[in-house]
Amino acid sequence: MSTFTLERMRADVARMLREDPEAIGLDDNLMDWGLDSMRLLDLFMAWNADGLNVDVMEIAAETSLNGWWRLIQQRQPQ
Repeated sequence: MSTFTLERMRADVARMLREDPEAIGLDDNLMDWGLDSMRLLDLFMAWNADGLNVDVMEIAAETSLNGWWRLIQQRQPQ
């Protein structure tokens, strides 16, 4: 399993949205940036294929990188 970092998540989201990673705030509502349900699903399918075991429905309840990160940290090996 690859190690997931907040920086990696931010970069992946930014690439999906064709934005500069630094422009996206960690507490920004990603839906306001244009992240729709299909893009969200694509992101999490790719991350899960890379070894992260996350339920997209649980993640969908959060709308910020910090919110996602709190959930993902619980699933990373210590």
